[in-house]
Amino acid sequence: MMDGVTIYQNSKTEYDGYTLYIAKDNREKFLVVRGNGKAFRAFEGYVTEDGSAKRCPLSNANAKTLRELFPFTAPSRHRGKAFTIGLGDRLGLASAGHIRLLQGTDVFPVLAQQSMRELNLTGRTYEDVLSAAAWAVFQEGWRGGYGADGDHLKTPDEIKYALDCGFTMITLDCSEHIRHIEGGTPEEIYGGAIKYTIDIYNLLLRGREIDFELSIDETTFATTPEAHIYVARELEKAGVELTSLAPRFCGEFQKGIDYRGDLNGFEKDFAAHAQIARDMGYKLSIHSGSDKFSVFPVIFRETKGNVHLKTAGTNWLEALRVVSQTNPRLFREITRFALENLIEAKKYYHITENTANIPDVETIGNEDLPLLLDSDDARQVLHITYGLILSAKDANGKTVFKDSIYSVLFQHEDDYHAALEKRIRRHLP
Repeated sequence: MMDGVTIYQNSKTEYDGYTLYIAKDNREKFLVVRGNGKAFRAFEGYVTEDGSAKRCPLSNANAKTLRELFPFTAPSRHRGKAFTIGLGDRLGLASAGHIRLLQGTDVFPVLAQQSMRELNLTGRTYEDVLSAAAWAVFQEGWRGGYGADGDHLKTPDEIKYALDCGFTMITLDCSEHIRHIEGGTPEEIYGGAIKYTIDIYNLLLRGREIDFELSIDETTFATTPEAHIYVARELEKAGVELTSLAPRFCGEFQKGIDYRGDLNGFEKDFAAHAQIARDMGYKLSIHSGSDKFSVFPVIFRETKGNVHLKTAGTNWLEALRVVSQTNPRLFREITRFALENLIEAKKYYHITENTANIPDVETIGNEDLPLLLDSDDARQVLHITYGLILSAKDANGKTVFKDSIYSVLFQHEDDYHAALEKRIRRHLP
């Protein structure tokens, strides 16, 4: 079984008379269990001819067993930690690279972070998301803990689903209960959202050992400091324990690109929100935090590093960077498809791209293709079309791009991890 197999050395774990590790052949990764202990029987798989080992798929069922036997592979809450970062992994392949970057730091990663919108667009489940994180933690021998965030959830059923799967953080998006009234008072604008938040908290979250984040950022208008104070005090009076809160800051936090807006105005606005959060005893959460390099110094200074930063799109874009470097033909096809389907993708995400600024992928050389991933316009287009790219199928029902993308990243795993380390490092204090 072990001919032509690579063993992930950091995954080697001995416990109760058996040895486990993750290995990789030219087709897939798998768990190997050796010995006569409980784990040999607990994991699903097939036994080798000599009976000395069991080869087990990295399935959701086996991931559940892994988390039960090895608690360090199960998610936990992060309240009380200073800098925490959400690392949305839409492909289920990025967490090992994130962990390698964070080894030796005190950063707490939320490795399993997905919204219902992302699940629907990628065809994944919360079981899939949590399993991918758990396997990466075991593979890399990570003992620093990690979180699992049901991001931008809106309904009781969505929240219950995440909780039932073992998620340790719930981000409630109550934007549909926020009213936009020109000249309205904070109570008129946010009163319904506060009531909904309190009802959800009492129904599903009170008394649970989880991190609760409230998102009020999905609006067309910025959250004023006065409104922030009103929301925070009303929730405090109702006994709602917040780990973090996400206001809508001034300027534009668009997808996978730097901040757009007046930096001086942002600094003044953000400082006020940071002081409110500090006074109220929770952290600010920065949504669409990928690549907001120009405002990171302000964010880290004003929060004193006590902040939650959410990223996701940059991890997908770095995957495409590897594709552009190793399979130019595939990358050209993906880019053409993204441009052709941009209008459909903009139903789900707001961006202000100018496609005229994107070079024609038919005429630029292979060596210049990766440069598209450094262009704001191309980054936005490729970012928001991820779901359409991954779900596209031909007339026979076969995926057009998904299997090929996974194949490239499987073959070039170290390149993907290196790209992630380089990009995500710039997001840390």
